[in-house]
Amino acid sequence: MKVKGIPFKNTGYFSDLICDYLNGKETLSPFYNRQPTLAQFKEQIIEKKSFSQSNRDVLHDALIGQYAITQTSADTATNISLLKAPSTFTVVTGHQLNLFTGPLYFLYKIISTINLAKELKRDNPEYNFVPIYWMATEDHDFEEINYFNFRGKKLQWNKKTSGAVGLLETDGLEAILEAFSNEIGNSHQANKLKEMFQKAYLEHNNLTDATRFLANELFGEYGLVILDGDDVALKQLMIPYVKKELLGKTSFENVKTTIEKLQGLPENYGIQVTPREINYFYIKDGLRERIIEQSGRYYVNDTKIEFSQDEILTELNNHPERFSPNVICRPLFQEVILPNLCYIGGGGELAYWLELKETFSAMEVPFPILLLRNSALVITGKQFGKLERMGVSLTDIFLKQSSFINKKIREISNIDIDFTPQKNLLKEQFTGMYELAAQTDPSFTGAVKAQEIKQLKGLEHLEKRLLKAQKRKLEDHVKRMTAIQNELFPNKSLQERNLNFSELYLEYGQELIPNLMQALEPLKAEFTVVIMD
Repeated sequence: MKVKGIPFKNTGYFSDLICDYLNGKETLSPFYNRQPTLAQFKEQIIEKKSFSQSNRDVLHDALIGQYAITQTSADTATNISLLKAPSTFTVVTGHQLNLFTGPLYFLYKIISTINLAKELKRDNPEYNFVPIYWMATEDHDFEEINYFNFRGKKLQWNKKTSGAVGLLETDGLEAILEAFSNEIGNSHQANKLKEMFQKAYLEHNNLTDATRFLANELFGEYGLVILDGDDVALKQLMIPYVKKELLGKTSFENVKTTIEKLQGLPENYGIQVTPREINYFYIKDGLRERIIEQSGRYYVNDTKIEFSQDEILTELNNHPERFSPNVICRPLFQEVILPNLCYIGGGGELAYWLELKETFSAMEVPFPILLLRNSALVITGKQFGKLERMGVSLTDIFLKQSSFINKKIREISNIDIDFTPQKNLLKEQFTGMYELAAQTDPSFTGAVKAQEIKQLKGLEHLEKRLLKAQKRKLEDHVKRMTAIQNELFPNKSLQERNLNFSELYLEYGQELIPNLMQALEPLKAEFTVVIMD
């Protein structure tokens, strides 16, 4: 296995906001607490030492209950136990309950989290660090999670749903297993995948339990702790914060202020999420709908459920499990119930976290370090050999296909297809004409300009025609280049956003995850290319 790195900015797949955050751009410093460096983690540890022991006890007991039906590895059991100790901290990633893990980057998120915990332990041996996968059990976007891609086909679970996805019963997934089995054959790796799918989805009653089993099957030996926030005891810890949200619209006011500051920056980054006045859902008996306040009364959207202020506070105190945070408040929930140092997420996730710091300050909760998860492209040694023989660099293959083709055609062509010198010479000649027009009759300046534009367009047209002719002449080379780029970038997008881990598992089997563990370095801040033997 070989591992190579490419700066995120050079891939063309990461926003200016994220690239500037990674580079520590000064204008963004008000929107986060600390940068993800080992030195800054030491400071974060000191700040998070204030985490409540009683909250640790609640967390530990909740996890014991959640793992009641899961065969826990020795390392995971140890990590759950360690969470009671004041010297233990967590690093967290979160993800939806995608069917059979969904896109490949599910693995990269968790591997980043496990590897960061290991790296922090090496640098701070007096403390313990527990990797946490937060299951997004309370999401209700079933259409986002009810499928996974396999060899260009979409294997989709169709059923009528409502409410939080974690409680969905797993009936109907037998058909997905059958379709999957028909695609993958009967190799040792294929049979292992079938067994994994069956045990996860056909031997568990709901999507939460199925996803916990699957994540534990893949990462339990590395000590990963899987957490479900939809837990009565954990939500009791949130009661004071939900009350502030209901009565004072704390998140709305603070995030709105932050957004105004972000929009005032010259970089024009754009906004990831917009807060609501109340950023909680009411969740009960298959229902998950927004809470809306109007004239001192609280309504559950699209239902007949309503409360007075006293009634909704009573409901909160008696049934905190019925209050479900949205994307704005879920991060606060995470930091209240975990002794957490760092959240690891994708670019879109970090973009909305950067809107939240003032809300955390208002709630008097420490804001975590934000770390961009590892991103990777896995290629075979054979594919890498083809790229080398064609003179294609790893940076080249990240180009948009039209730019990729044009760049390589220019490089391999035996004639110069760049008319830049001719264009510059033409512009120089017209400079003299502008001077002549100004000295004789300034009204001719427009005519000179029109002629310049016409002749420059003529040169550009000739350049494009010549390039097109060269493309035809080098058609075979173009086909081979684009074929391998299409293999590595399915649907002209990053591999990690399209492929399911099962495609790589069929190729590499049980060595897949250990190899990725070895290849991905969370603090390196580079896109990783993994060349598998």
